[in-house]
Amino acid sequence: MIISVQSRVIAGPWGGGNLFTKNIIAYLNNEKLTVINNLYVENIDVILMTDPLKNSLSTNYSYVDIKNYKKYINPNVKVIHRINECDERKNTNFVNDEIMKCNEIADSTVFVSNWLKNLYENIGLLNNNSVIVSGSDRKIFNNSNKKKWDGKSKVKVVTHHWGTNPNKGFEIYKLLDDLIYTGKISNIDFTFIGNLPKGFNLRASKHIHPLQGELLAQELKEHDVYLTASINEPSGNHHIEGAQCGLPLIYLQSGGVTEYCENYGVSFKNREDFESSLKKLINNYQDYINKIMTYPNSSDEMCSEYLKVFEKSLETQNKIEYQRNLFSGIYKLLYKSNKIKSRLI
Repeated sequence: MIISVQSRVIAGPWGGGNLFTKNIIAYLNNEKLTVINNLYVENIDVILMTDPLKNSLSTNYSYVDIKNYKKYINPNVKVIHRINECDERKNTNFVNDEIMKCNEIADSTVFVSNWLKNLYENIGLLNNNSVIVSGSDRKIFNNSNKKKWDGKSKVKVVTHHWGTNPNKGFEIYKLLDDLIYTGKISNIDFTFIGNLPKGFNLRASKHIHPLQGELLAQELKEHDVYLTASINEPSGNHHIEGAQCGLPLIYLQSGGVTEYCENYGVSFKNREDFESSLKKLINNYQDYINKIMTYPNSSDEMCSEYLKVFEKSLETQNKIEYQRNLFSGIYKLLYKSNKIKSRLI
């Protein structure tokens, strides 16, 4: 099987989409499959379309390139479209329309959450849709050597984000910082890892510049609770990494994040009930630490599901080709038989 992956890997901390690309390429290579990052080969079996939006910084080739390849070079290639983006995520007004347009060339569509799948289906995207949940690399993000909170010292809360869009949850992160600064909360320390918006200041919390890989995992394990206040996030990678490192979750009920976090922590609906939800998590910490140790999502399970989608799409193609060849053979046989009969007459 020859698979072309549209997105390219960007060095350094970059975001969840970049990690997905790293993980899927590594997994497919480990399965001894041929993985390329271009459309120069005439017999590509599967194109994994992950970033078709215009002017993307992380793409090897465009949606138009895929469309032309399928139309002029190899009409049998299967295009699998992974969707992990929407207007609701960053308050834009063009993303959904562009993704809908790009999806017209796809043979099947994979969403990163049921929330996102329902969102697009409600506006008319019905194209062999399925959901594959995201996961992170367990070789890096795991609960090995994770020290548990002793129940007496301050609870160390952490979050991390690459992007600085307000919907990443900065209102709640500022709220927690203010609660600590004013002394309304005295038993918690808060750490933010990643990029902060311009002009955004933390007065009582620790800020660490973006980390990745082992360094990020080590830092996460130094904490006790993972917080995500991300709004309309289709899936997110940050809370998965926190959960895999053994941190119970406190999360905003919004977007696809709820599907990833429920049963592994405590949710809150808005800033008004954030503090009470955080207290609930701390008061029942042992129950949630036991649950988080069984957190299921990982990149290997995710990549395995994608490979099944690839194989299923090719099986469908093989069945179609087999039927075509079978009918063609029967037709030719009948045609020759009729020609023989006509000569006898």
